[in-house]
Amino acid sequence: MSQIASRARIWSLRLNRVVEIACVTLLALLVLDVWLGVLARYVIPLPVTFTEELARYLMIWMALLAVSSGIVYREHIGVEFVFTRLPGPVRRWLAVSFDLIAFTFFLLLFLYGIGFTLRGFSRLTMIYAIPKGYPFAGVPLAALMACLQLALIGIHDFFSDRDPDRTGAATVIAGEE
Repeated sequence: MSQIASRARIWSLRLNRVVEIACVTLLALLVLDVWLGVLARYVIPLPVTFTEELARYLMIWMALLAVSSGIVYREHIGVEFVFTRLPGPVRRWLAVSFDLIAFTFFLLLFLYGIGFTLRGFSRLTMIYAIPKGYPFAGVPLAALMACLQLALIGIHDFFSDRDPDRTGAATVIAGEE
C-alpha cells in the first residue's frame, strides 16, 4: 500500500476511534436516561418529564454520528454482485466515484444543515426550553464527519497499491488496515 494510502487509512481510523467513543458515550447516556424514565414512571413516582425528549436527541445524535463509522468500514450500500465481477481498475474507479457522489451528498447536507441549525436557534424545545439549534447541530456535524471520512477513504482507494475487492467491511477484515 502506498504511503499516501497508508496515512489516509491511519487518519481515518483515528478519527473513527473518536467518533466511536462519542457514540458509545451517547449510547450509555441514552440507556441511563431511558431507565430513569422507566423507573420514574412505573417504580418510583417521580415527576421527571425530561427523559423522553433527552432520549430522542441522544438517539438522533448517536445515529447521525455513526454514519461516518459505517463509511470507514464500508458498511454503506454497495452492490457486491456487480462490483466483484468487474476488473480491478474498474472497481477502483467505481469505488472512487461512489466516494465522490457520497461526498457531494454529505457536503450539501453539511451546507444546508448549517442553515437548518441556525434557524433552529429561534425555536425552543418543549420541555427544556433550550434553542433547537443545539439538537439540530448534529446534522451538520455528522455530515462533516462523513465528508472527512469519505475524503480519507477516497484517498486511500485512489492511491492504494491494490484494487478494492469489495465495497463492504470484508475489505477491512482482509487486512487493509
